[in-house]
Amino acid sequence: MLGSFVAACTVTVEELPLPGESLRAGAFLMEPGGKGFNLALAAHRLGAEVDGLFAVGADLLGDLAEPAFRRAGLDLAMLRRKSAPTGGGVGFIAANGENCLAVAPGANEALGAEDVRPLENAIGAADLCLAQFEIADGPIAEAFAIARATGRPTLLNPSPFRPLSDGVLAATSILCVNAVEAEELAESLGETAAPGADGAAGLARRLFDLGLEALVVTRGGEGATVHRADGPAHVEPAFPVRAVDTLGCGDAFGAALAVALAEGRDWPEAMRRAAANGALTAAAPGVFDALPTVAALELALDGAYAEVVGLGGP
Repeated sequence: MLGSFVAACTVTVEELPLPGESLRAGAFLMEPGGKGFNLALAAHRLGAEVDGLFAVGADLLGDLAEPAFRRAGLDLAMLRRKSAPTGGGVGFIAANGENCLAVAPGANEALGAEDVRPLENAIGAADLCLAQFEIADGPIAEAFAIARATGRPTLLNPSPFRPLSDGVLAATSILCVNAVEAEELAESLGETAAPGADGAAGLARRLFDLGLEALVVTRGGEGATVHRADGPAHVEPAFPVRAVDTLGCGDAFGAALAVALAEGRDWPEAMRRAAANGALTAAAPGVFDALPTVAALELALDGAYAEVVGLGGP
């Protein structure tokens, strides 16, 4: 796990703000977060053994990391202290569950390839190497190259989006993006990603030519699609949910997908588990306490989804 840690602040509002608009918030929440931390926590709750790297600053916000890792059940040895400020993020959650957010990576961008190299044996022994874009390209390319050299799959969630460097793309097995990121990725490659379940097929073919094995595109309530270089595309419907907070859904989906693939599950089953995990997360406020346990996920998948999220029928 090539992670990120940020102090995550969220406010709940009736509607997302317009430019220049000041809003009255209904609630304020500050919790440990960052895409990498969320992914690690979500994977751990689903029964995975998680190892990796996380950078924090030598500042007040950095002091939040150790108790957060202890509470999460994650190994403190994954933390690296850097001289840069600890990362921070601010999110707005609308009454309908939609969100917008901004993240200042801070110390996360100080994580480098030199931090990765001492972990070569651990990376080579891992079932899957997972990363996201709240850190720089250097450590991702280094870790992914080590993983691919030992025959291990790599999964990248390029969020917040930036164009993929040749080194990162060449070492990536699986890309997991949302619909907006798919459009940005297509534009960066001179392709077009049309809306709808089959809209990224052309983008997927271009990426397969560059060595990618699978492209997963999530579309919220419209479900998710995996395009595969060695098999047919699979469309996974979304689970119905009364969304309370969608901020952690993408991370919950990505973590469940990574864990399922690492466990050797096939793509349809992995996608179903990922979709259910994302929906369960949306049904509760915040991220830290909302990410499901493996028991909750299994209960939902065994036919009790409606009871778990308080709705009728999966």
